[in-house]
Amino acid sequence: MKANRFFGDKAFYKLVLAVSVPIMVQMGITNFVNMLDNVMVGRLGTDPMSGVAIVGQFFFVFNITMFGGISGASIFGAQFHGSGNSEGVRDTFRFRLMLCTALTVLAIGVLLLFGDALISLYLHEGGETGDLEATRRYARDYLNIIFFTMPPFAISMVYSSVLKDTGETLVPMKAALSAVFINLGLNYLLIFGKFGFPMLGVKGAAIATAIARFIECGFLVNYTHKHVENCPFIIGAYESMRVPKKLTLDITKSGLPLLINEILWASGIATLTQCYSTRGLAVVAANNISSTITNVFNVVFLSMGSAIAIIVGNKLGAGKMEEAKLADSRLITFNLMVTTCIAGIMALCSTLIPQIYETTAEVRLLARDFLRIMALFMPMHAYMHSAYFTMRSGGKTILTFLFDSGFMWVVCIPVAYCLAHFTALPIRPLFLIVSAVEAPKCIIGAFLLKKGTWLNNLVKEQPISD
Repeated sequence: MKANRFFGDKAFYKLVLAVSVPIMVQMGITNFVNMLDNVMVGRLGTDPMSGVAIVGQFFFVFNITMFGGISGASIFGAQFHGSGNSEGVRDTFRFRLMLCTALTVLAIGVLLLFGDALISLYLHEGGETGDLEATRRYARDYLNIIFFTMPPFAISMVYSSVLKDTGETLVPMKAALSAVFINLGLNYLLIFGKFGFPMLGVKGAAIATAIARFIECGFLVNYTHKHVENCPFIIGAYESMRVPKKLTLDITKSGLPLLINEILWASGIATLTQCYSTRGLAVVAANNISSTITNVFNVVFLSMGSAIAIIVGNKLGAGKMEEAKLADSRLITFNLMVTTCIAGIMALCSTLIPQIYETTAEVRLLARDFLRIMALFMPMHAYMHSAYFTMRSGGKTILTFLFDSGFMWVVCIPVAYCLAHFTALPIRPLFLIVSAVEAPKCIIGAFLLKKGTWLNNLVKEQPISD
């Protein structure tokens, strides 16, 4: 009986793979191509790579903020789909579109006004690697062009998230694959000036990214509006931007903590990176390499989080509470087993992968050690990620806020800041200690999951319209 709680039958794993593999392939290829993109920019030297990495931190915050903005609506979208309510899914689409538009305008304004000041936060002397002024110049050049990627990215996030909520995970995967391969090809042509194209360096990388974002956006919008039989939510979606008042309040109630959480979490990661950067530009470059590579290996547990949100959310929306609880236990078990194997592979590859970068020996050795530390804690992050998406699927967004970014800002960041600014501790033990202080979250997560307060049907009383 206990084994049955943690391990499903063939039909269960067939469902899990059907939902998670397209997401996994999309994320995996996207992150793999991002790594190749990173390597290509790295071929120009450590300073261009560091400049692009710094701007990447800002867009990481933007990306995660957008994810947080649509997360509340996604909870309801998945449950509406589970209950067969296309009108409800349509309302969540409208909510996402309006919110993401507002967030994009805000983000562009912040970066236009404070871009230079934000770049300067990451520029510190230390080690033998890097030219601060050159790095600043490359970062500015990249930022000036990458602004244009933000509107199409926001629209893609809206369409992709609704499609995933309704089980259409293959379409976002195809859109992302088209974009990343076009991005990769254009990077080769524009960074290095191949086949008669101008050699534009980091500007070429930014232009390639912008073109790829517009192509991805066009793919998703075109598919959705041409396949209304699979996407009934889009019928009449633009006739009005009205969303039922009760649903708006409920999404806001559930979604605002998620939005704040993602903003704080992403800005927290950027803050941790800034703390590490006090040890010199070599650390910025090494952290960029290790983070990019780790993202490739992380796709399994990250995609399983999305699978939990979809599978468990659909069951909660259908009122199948015991099935939701059982599915969640099996999904988490599967996630931990696979992630442990992936972590082992990453640790074994930690010496070889940094060698593909055209950088200094100091940066390569730091990247190797960062990768080993990240591999050590990867199963822990897989469990925390699973717990987060379980609580989120049942609308327990205040708990997810406290569990995720609350813990980061109360515990992790103060530890990192104090060690970085008030001690002379070398970067390796500093990085290890900051990674380890998250361990208590696993105990907290296990307690919250066992308590079962996340087992909620959020859509059974929702009106179809005002």
